[in-house]
Amino acid sequence: PVTDDILEGITRDTIVQLAGEIGLQVVEKRITRDEVYSADEAFFTGTAAEVTPIRELDNRTIGNGDRGPITTRLQKMYFDCVTGKDPKHTDWLSYI
Repeated sequence: PVTDDILEGITRDTIVQLAGEIGLQVVEKRITRDEVYSADEAFFTGTAAEVTPIRELDNRTIGNGDRGPITTRLQKMYFDCVTGKDPKHTDWLSYI
């Protein structure tokens, strides 16, 4: 969830919207390290990071250590949006 440590960023909001478009339910909650350790995949978002897979935490591999299928799909959707390749979201862009 959005806290003092997590910003309501544009990239984060974009990914939440894109996830909804492909039928993924987004739940925002605090999670434990054990939940991360047992996750199939994980990623973080940010202005500079965009959509970046998390391969390990505390020297423990997440999933199989590779970018997962959901991360891959959302990453592609995000890049299609920001490069103007997704006609559904051209209103999100400001051309300069």
